[in-house]
Amino acid sequence: MSNENNSPQGNTGDIVNWPMLKVVYRTDPECISALLPPGIQPGADPHVNITIYNFPVPDEPEYGIVTTINADYEGVSGEYTLGYGIDQESAIFISQETNGQPKYPCTTEYYRLGPMVSARCIHQGYTFVEFKGMSKGPVDPLPEFDQHEWWIKSSRAVSVGGPASGFDFPPHVVHVQSRYGTAWREEVEGELLLRDSPWDPLTTLLPMREQVSAHLWWPIFLDRKITLAGPLDPDGFLPFADTISGSRYPGTSGGPKRT
Repeated sequence: MSNENNSPQGNTGDIVNWPMLKVVYRTDPECISALLPPGIQPGADPHVNITIYNFPVPDEPEYGIVTTINADYEGVSGEYTLGYGIDQESAIFISQETNGQPKYPCTTEYYRLGPMVSARCIHQGYTFVEFKGMSKGPVDPLPEFDQHEWWIKSSRAVSVGGPASGFDFPPHVVHVQSRYGTAWREEVEGELLLRDSPWDPLTTLLPMREQVSAHLWWPIFLDRKITLAGPLDPDGFLPFADTISGSRYPGTSGGPKRT
């Protein structure tokens, strides 16, 4: 059911029609390069892509934040995923083990009231992302498009009494190819704020130089395939194997607990 402006509607309180809040900002090219393991190249634009959502997974609300950076693999332009911060613990470990999806626990507050849009994401007591804005109304929908997302699946070698050396399952790129349409899209005028956090170090590893865009997006899910795309060099990837929580942010011996 649609209203007179054809914006998505539905049963009162039904979360299926919640839009995704998508914000893109520009960072320094060298910051993108530093987070990409050998075998994955920086994309044409040094962009960080933030998606905040509430969607039923599989049949109950999942609030989350997805952080990706533009990156190419074997000549295909896409996005390297640094983390899915979600509030459903049951989905975290199975997603990591099965598909290499970098999920970790996070609390997200996200809502709109009339034209006002508000979001806040908290991990281990640190608020690391905030957004406040106002919808400026509908804009032309996007044509159907394919999105390519890169995850990493690997398993560190079993060890006793010391750090692991190598892998029981060496690192492989996981290719997530999704096809989308657009049911509705609204431009949002607002400001993305990044807060200091040792758990989600956006301010230090991916500082914002310019906010590029912000919009609400009601996607049409047309197709999704998740496949192993190819191996990465194990020795080259090993420095990237220590990560924070379940994300792809690099862990350090003096920083937050590592996986």
